[in-house]
Amino acid sequence: MKKIFAALAATVLSLSAALAQSLPAPTIAAKSWLLLDATSNQVIASHDSNMRIEPASLTKLMTAYLSFEAIKDKKLDLNQMVNVSTRAWKVDKDSSKMFIDPATPVKVGDLLYGLIVQSGNDASVALAEAVAGTEDAFVVLMNREAERMGMKSTHFANSHGLPSPENYSTAQDLSILAARIITDYPELYKIYSTKSFTYNKITQQNRNRLLWLDPTVDGMKTGHTQAAGYCLITSAKRPNGGSERRLISVVLGTTSDQIRAQESQKLLNWGFLNYDTVKLYAKGQAVATPEVWKGSQSQVKLGFDHDVFITVPRGMADKMKPVLERKDPLVAPIAQNSKVGMLKMMADGKVVVELPVLALEQVNQATIFGRAWDSVRLWVK
Repeated sequence: MKKIFAALAATVLSLSAALAQSLPAPTIAAKSWLLLDATSNQVIASHDSNMRIEPASLTKLMTAYLSFEAIKDKKLDLNQMVNVSTRAWKVDKDSSKMFIDPATPVKVGDLLYGLIVQSGNDASVALAEAVAGTEDAFVVLMNREAERMGMKSTHFANSHGLPSPENYSTAQDLSILAARIITDYPELYKIYSTKSFTYNKITQQNRNRLLWLDPTVDGMKTGHTQAAGYCLITSAKRPNGGSERRLISVVLGTTSDQIRAQESQKLLNWGFLNYDTVKLYAKGQAVATPEVWKGSQSQVKLGFDHDVFITVPRGMADKMKPVLERKDPLVAPIAQNSKVGMLKMMADGKVVVELPVLALEQVNQATIFGRAWDSVRLWVK
């Protein structure tokens, strides 16, 4: 699953320019923003989404991801008690904290709530040390994971996002990370919907205002420094026909807490109201069964190794027509899951999206006599 989404992240799908121009994007009061349909993995709209920004506490998304991974790999346990280092305790006293103390070991589960709900910088360092031994070693893991995800314009310098010239990212990259958390760790992602958390007799509320304002919002993360401005990544899930559809908004560099929530809500509502997400093909469904030459079988099934969804302006789904462009002739051997063509979805004479088509089965070479016979057939074809 991770390999599939790593490949998809490297080539995040976007609506064609012609279609995007037919439906103007809303005006969003932010330096950089992006709206991703996490169901189809399509960017619906964006503005300066590759602008380098200071991610502030959005950095904690990667800290959470690696902590979730350590729990999945049984390197950490939610009920495990970890010691609090002086470094974690002494992190910038004027920044957001969970208020852990070196004298009191703390549960990994509590640290996760302190990281996600309270945005505790001390919790960030404590988790980093629990996962990797030291925060510096953890930062190496953060950057390695960012590269693996295809976050090409991101570099991390610490686990919490306090200002550093070596801590930077983009709306595009952060949307990839947000989607991966939701997809790879759906059970632990539920922590992001928690509205408040109490530790050490101190209750702090989640700074994501939309958890109170929009019942379809179930996460994700706020961020703020003087240089970064007020930032918010939000995810919401609403009905989509007989299923559900998830959008992720990334709004960076607004001027206040209120505005980042307001603009995120505007962007989510616009996406849900103006676009539909439809399922085109199921994983393993044959979209074509063309002839194979010099093979142990005469045909091969073509399709996709994952369910294929597409996001289009509302009302356009019925207008789409598939056009398959493939290698011809197809000559064995053909490896399973090898790319053999492209499927173009067309609407009103324009390409909506292009999707790589794979061989769903392996086709070995025919016997020497079969290959010779097909060579003659190809020659006279």
